[in-house]
Amino acid sequence: MDDLLLAFDFGGTKLTAALTRLSHSVPGQQGWLDVRRVFSPEGGDAQFDMETMIKLGAELLAGRQATAVGVSFGGLVDYETGTVRLSHHVPGWENIPLQALLAAEFSAPIRIDNDANVAALGEHRFGAGQGHDSLMYITVSTGVGGGWVLSGKPWRGHAGMAGEIGHTVVDPSGPLCLCGKRGCVERLASGPYMAQDWAEEQGSGGARELATGKDVAEMAAKGDEAARRILLRGARALGVGIGNAANLINPQLFVLGGGVTKSGDLWWDAVRQSAHETALPEVHFEIVPASLGDDAPLWGAIALLMAEGLTG
Repeated sequence: MDDLLLAFDFGGTKLTAALTRLSHSVPGQQGWLDVRRVFSPEGGDAQFDMETMIKLGAELLAGRQATAVGVSFGGLVDYETGTVRLSHHVPGWENIPLQALLAAEFSAPIRIDNDANVAALGEHRFGAGQGHDSLMYITVSTGVGGGWVLSGKPWRGHAGMAGEIGHTVVDPSGPLCLCGKRGCVERLASGPYMAQDWAEEQGSGGARELATGKDVAEMAAKGDEAARRILLRGARALGVGIGNAANLINPQLFVLGGGVTKSGDLWWDAVRQSAHETALPEVHFEIVPASLGDDAPLWGAIALLMAEGLTG
């Protein structure tokens, strides 16, 4: 059997599959043998995601057998059973036995976890977290999620729900989040919500359809006052969430990844300032960018297989 390892990343807006060998699994050196990516269409659902990812995996393997498959999923996952509980961004994922379905397709051991948990493992083993025994990885993109590595091991909490920093309430009187609460970090700091808030301020017009989180950051950099205010509000909300997490768990490091983290120095300075103002002065930590970039969930999927001893 070839020592081929498949990594899948089920994201909220795109689906990515990558292939490597254990001997190649060093980011920035040999890296991936091949990577395939498909952006989700408007109105996409769980069936589209599954069919697309199976097709991408089959294309990468080209008739060969995978040793194991690691899966990063952008939603709530029961790690023990490999069941997807829910995706907040893609319909149809309620209580889907994804691990069992993929095992039947690829006839290989499968491990699946929440994307932030997986990315935390990836950054710890391969990226910005190397040399640290405690960190929290936070993805700030379509949503906001977090994953912990404590004492060098993943920490998922009871029933796998640790790390949901995106649904930490930082403003109880704030806008309504899709989870049903008000003023969550995700509602204030994620790209789609920032874009929505900016578009609503503009009223009717073409800009409403074109605005994304990236657009908001670019407009803020160009001096758009509404965009700047919305961007900084999100950055400060995230910082408050980080500061509270630092007080509670006291990790050495917070590693931030995802599209919104590319918003520039203005955003980073506001996150760091808010976090350190929220945390006790005796609580020391660093906030750094993820070094694996958009590949953090994919490399984390490989790290997950390595942690489970499934890499051959």
